[in-house]
Amino acid sequence: MFKKIHLIIGLFIVLYFLPAVNNKLIFFPIVLIASLIPDLDVVLAPRRDFRILRPLKNPTYKDFMHSYTVCIFLAILIAVFFPLFALPFFIGYSSHLFFDSLTIVGIVPFWPLKSRVSGFIVPDSKTEKVIEVVLGLFIIMLIFRYFF
Repeated sequence: MFKKIHLIIGLFIVLYFLPAVNNKLIFFPIVLIASLIPDLDVVLAPRRDFRILRPLKNPTYKDFMHSYTVCIFLAILIAVFFPLFALPFFIGYSSHLFFDSLTIVGIVPFWPLKSRVSGFIVPDSKTEKVIEVVLGLFIIMLIFRYFF
C-alpha cells in the first residue's frame, strides 16, 4: 500500500478514537507520523542516493521494519522516555502493519522469524481504491459526528 492509503487509515483511526483520548493534540500527529514510519524507504525515496540511506534499498529492511517485533520494541522504548507518545505510536505503527498484511506482498510479523503473512489486496489496485473511498466516507461521517 502507498503512503496515501496509510495516511487515510491513520486519519480514520485518529478520528475514531479521538473522543476517548485525553491528549488530543499529542494523539493526532503521533498516530499519523507512526503510520508512515514502516515505509521510511518510500518517504525518503528521492534521497536514496545518499550513502547513509543505502540500507533502505535492502529487502531485509522491509521485513525488519514491517514487523511487530520492531513495533513493540520502539513502543516500549518510547514509553520509557515519552510515556504519552507510546500508545498513539503503537496504534499508528501497528495499523500500518495490519493493513500491509492484507496485501499480496504481506509482512513478516515476528522478524527475525521468516514466516510471512499476506492477504489478497494488490497494491494500487481497484480494491485499494475502493478501500480509500470507503474510509474517506467514514472519515467524513466521523468528522460530522465529532464536530457537529
